[in-house]
Amino acid sequence: MCRMRNHLAGSGSIRMVEVGDKPLTLRQALAKAELIVSPAVMAAIRKRRLPKGDVIAAAQIAGIQAAKRTAELIPLCHPLQLTHVDVDIHLEDSKVIVLTKVTARESTGVEMEALTAAATAALTIYDMTKSLDHGMKVSNLCLLEKRGGRSGVWRRAVDLER
Repeated sequence: MCRMRNHLAGSGSIRMVEVGDKPLTLRQALAKAELIVSPAVMAAIRKRRLPKGDVIAAAQIAGIQAAKRTAELIPLCHPLQLTHVDVDIHLEDSKVIVLTKVTARESTGVEMEALTAAATAALTIYDMTKSLDHGMKVSNLCLLEKRGGRSGVWRRAVDLER
């Protein structure tokens, strides 16, 4: 059997990359998403007065679940045995900032899991607050850092919001 290192077979068809011969190493990824909200939405989140309940706790759980199920959502992702998922949510003036950290001892990276967790947590906040304002905007979804594997450490040089 041919060991493919990319998602294209010789015929041009798409396939999952073979990672079975790669060593298991500690993999880690950090990602971010932001939700731009109105003052009314921010006030409701801060006061924890939302009809659907605790938006922060729900978003954290949703992000963790999403990280664990990334391979079900992104067609060519490998199912991974994650050892840790953290979803941290910070409130600023007009932004809800979601930061995620995903860790595994695997033969492939966890970047997609961290990004999926960040996006899903932000979307959960949107869902739980949309009755107050449909004009919110999810933005700046990005990988901040990845560690492990052949390429080692990579860090975002410039933040996207600047």
